[in-house]
Amino acid sequence: MSEDDVAGVGEYEGAAAGWGALKAVADAVRGQMAVVKETRGLLSMNQPHGFDCPGCAWPDPKHTSSFEFCENGAKAVAWEATAKRTTPEFFATHTASELWKWSDFDLENEGRLTHPMVYDQATDRYLPISWDEALAKIGAALRELPHPDMAEFYTSGRASNEAAFLYQLFAREYGTNNFPDCSNMCHEATSVGLPESIGVGKGTVTLEDFDHCDALFCIGHNPGTNHPRMLTTLREVSKRGVPIIVFNPLRERGLERFTSPQHPVEMLTLSSTPIASTYYLVKVGGDIAVLKGIMKTLLALDEKSRSEGGPDVLDRDFIRNHTTGIDELLVDLQMTSWDAIEEASGLSRSDIEFAGNVYAKAGRVIINYGMGITQHRHGTGNVQQIANLLMLRGNIGRKGAGISPLRGHSNVQGDRTVGITEAPSDELLDGIVRVFGFEPPRNKGHNAIESIEAIRDGRSKALVCLGGNLAVAMSDPQTTFKAMRNLDLAVHIATKLNRSHLLVAKQSFILPCLGRTEIDIQATGRQSVTVEDSMSMVHASRGGLKPASEHLRSEPEIIAGMALATLPNTRVGWTDLVSDYGKIRDSIEAVFPAFADFNARIKKPGGFRLYVAASEREWLTPTGKANFLVYPGLDEDPRVANREALTLTTIRSHDQYNTTIYGLNDRYRGITGRRDVVFVNERDLASRGLKHGDLVDVSVVPDAVSKPDKRVMRNLTAVAHNIAQGAIAAYYPEANVLVALDHYDTKSGTPSYRSTPVLLRASPNHEVLRRLVETAKVEEVYGT
Repeated sequence: MSEDDVAGVGEYEGAAAGWGALKAVADAVRGQMAVVKETRGLLSMNQPHGFDCPGCAWPDPKHTSSFEFCENGAKAVAWEATAKRTTPEFFATHTASELWKWSDFDLENEGRLTHPMVYDQATDRYLPISWDEALAKIGAALRELPHPDMAEFYTSGRASNEAAFLYQLFAREYGTNNFPDCSNMCHEATSVGLPESIGVGKGTVTLEDFDHCDALFCIGHNPGTNHPRMLTTLREVSKRGVPIIVFNPLRERGLERFTSPQHPVEMLTLSSTPIASTYYLVKVGGDIAVLKGIMKTLLALDEKSRSEGGPDVLDRDFIRNHTTGIDELLVDLQMTSWDAIEEASGLSRSDIEFAGNVYAKAGRVIINYGMGITQHRHGTGNVQQIANLLMLRGNIGRKGAGISPLRGHSNVQGDRTVGITEAPSDELLDGIVRVFGFEPPRNKGHNAIESIEAIRDGRSKALVCLGGNLAVAMSDPQTTFKAMRNLDLAVHIATKLNRSHLLVAKQSFILPCLGRTEIDIQATGRQSVTVEDSMSMVHASRGGLKPASEHLRSEPEIIAGMALATLPNTRVGWTDLVSDYGKIRDSIEAVFPAFADFNARIKKPGGFRLYVAASEREWLTPTGKANFLVYPGLDEDPRVANREALTLTTIRSHDQYNTTIYGLNDRYRGITGRRDVVFVNERDLASRGLKHGDLVDVSVVPDAVSKPDKRVMRNLTAVAHNIAQGAIAAYYPEANVLVALDHYDTKSGTPSYRSTPVLLRASPNHEVLRRLVETAKVEEVYGT
């Protein structure tokens, strides 16, 4: 090993997907020791009569191929359909305190949970418990709370529409609107920002719109890892010669080039399709500056063209007939200087003007964005500036154009559609009264941040989790972990063991549920569930694999059981609803008229699209029009005034889906067998007297709530990477230790996982530490 070599750090020269992806799929299936079962499952994933991918929410094409899954979707299925089991015998062998020391990967890699379990404080172990006893104890504990608002009901985005609808119905009949959910931590800025702008908190495009766009902008997302099936769509757009403009702080292989496993010529010739026609490394947090710069470019082009007798660049008919607020936006853009834009974005005026010219020349433009836009202190402002840019040229409600938020979880959008929200509308609550005959609470409940604050302060004493790994997903584990250990009741409906289950309360229960891939049989026979993808398509999902244990219950069945155990005078026919999920869908339709003919329409291959008013240029806003909304300034964080500060963005590795760690590799970034790294621009390293491979400490820039001695990651290996100057990147969820609970977008409550000012320093004795790390086996260490 030369002096410049670093253990587990190299270069990946290949394109996204290709043979590397096929090998990774084979390794994932082989590693879970259920080859025949998992392979059979993969062939029915995303097929018309199969199950929906438990991974991302990218929509299915109308004409599916013989296999319609990606590498990370295959990993998700292998992870769920594993032959490994976490049995009562396993829990008898290991105390909760011992398991806490395990890595997140090792906890989930033990396999599927098989029995309902209850924590025993005397032995510090989880013990088996019957379903009836577990539900009775949970119901009694919930009834004993002094007030329903002392309970929090968390929802993972992998829950089906049917499960989510029953869950919100149960909690509201119980008496609370406390619904922290994974959307609060990812796309809540979309759910809050877009309704103010265009009247709906969803994207306005369909998959078919990508066949007709003239330009495509990709901002703050990484399709190669987080939604790989999108690469097929990007490939088709690129093949048409459409410019694809990328703004992202890191070079991501999936946005550079792609080898499609479904195209034999590319596979056999080892060729690839370029994706981005232009790729800009924008500063972390520089998105508003870029968007304002592009809008300033449009205004200048419009003025020049009109002065020369040419056509309008702005769509004045659209602006006049469909929008309000243009004058205020024009004033704001005029007052924003190019010097400030260049400083905040890290890009030159000429680069931004080039992108603006591409946008101006295109008749139809789609803008895709991900959590690189939403997970900021001003994520709502980011989203609304994207809407402003699209509206200036009428690119909403037009074929081949629109706004395209890229959701993560497979049904996070659907959960919100069927009522998982802490701020319910009168329409939702009135529908519950009309259909079920009880009066639900009408006060605003808790989002994710507010739930942790309430648990921390002792105002909430019970937590019920419908899937997920809330404690690990949340920012500020120092606060979150301590708070959750003070609960009176913790209930986890789950397929696998995770760290949140080990934050034991006075009473803690693990309730094992069926996975998306498994057969669900109720009183009337085999059942299907439904999900909604990022583009508002609702379709059925039907598992085909034998359940991992005869003791598993479906999520709807577990929720109904908790409701019956908790609510002795319930007005809801829980047993009848669970006997036939079609009756749940009838109830959803009765509460939400947008689901008209729900059961009939999901029988159609591919399902149906919910009505999205903004797609039809119907604006469900108080003004009755789409609103240009001004964001003052350029999203400057005063802590970055510290000249040594860098801005941290958290990222997912390629062997990861949200908090689930499939392995310790990050293939496209050249990382093998480790996660204890931080990606830094080489110039930023040099300016601090550091170099590639040095051991470094990353600490927050101190302020009123963040003390540098408490918020620090120590002994990370610095990796020189193609990342924007002024930015660094570290893996989520480990880097959550640097994000204070108090640092979030005040409008949406989204934690600022991607805009934390930090300091980078050489670790004490870093040369000695480096040699030790490079000669030892590199293992994942949670919360380094």
